[in-house]
Amino acid sequence: MSRPESLAPMISPQTAPGAVRSPKTAELVARTLRRMVVEGQLQDGDFLPHEAELIAHFGVSRPTLREAVRVLESERLVEVRRGSRTGAKVCVPGPEIVARPAALLLALSGTTLADVMTARTAIEPPAAKMLAEDGTVEAHDELRRLVEAVPAAWEAGNLAAASAQLHRRMVELSGNATLGIIAGMLHEIGERHTAAAISGATPDNTVAKTEYTKLHKSYVRLADLVESRKGEAAETHWRRHMVAASAAMLRGHERTRVRDIMD
Repeated sequence: MSRPESLAPMISPQTAPGAVRSPKTAELVARTLRRMVVEGQLQDGDFLPHEAELIAHFGVSRPTLREAVRVLESERLVEVRRGSRTGAKVCVPGPEIVARPAALLLALSGTTLADVMTARTAIEPPAAKMLAEDGTVEAHDELRRLVEAVPAAWEAGNLAAASAQLHRRMVELSGNATLGIIAGMLHEIGERHTAAAISGATPDNTVAKTEYTKLHKSYVRLADLVESRKGEAAETHWRRHMVAASAAMLRGHERTRVRDIMD
């Protein structure tokens, strides 16, 4: 974890708000620091420059600077340890920063699990194609490991977590950042939905065992197609998989809403 030695090389006079005196000064300071994170000038784990240096550079008061830092803290771009001498540490967020608010919005709007499954079916097959055609060898290897992490025998709790992680990472590994963020937003909902859908099944349930066998074979097939870089085939296979999975997971949950499975 590092701390920039000086702000001068990192902030140009054109972008720094300097000694602006207005009700929006804190927002202007926050905007400049935010841009430094977005552009990689401040990276995950770095500390913001010392308070005195920031005050001198921006020409603002200590309360204004602290308000700017609080803005970044509310956005979860920095972490401030009260009473610590190290200052504010940069924390580059992942999809989790929007996952909970997104789930809350879906819950408040009365969104059904069927609606969520329709959205997932729309984004996952194209992601499978992109992963097959453009994914790196490392990405393909990770997908294979995710498939292998799915329990070889019926384990309801572990199956839900492993399956949800596979779906999420498959989209993230496709290389499309927008789709990856959406998949991350829906991850917890997907995991809870899967857990709810299989909660009543037991290892000696013939139907459950048969469907599980099909599920595992489908995952293996996806990994095979992706590694072979057969994009069209991977997309077609995964669309069929998602349609079948939707039918199975929504059985008994046709009208279940997101709010019904979230805390």
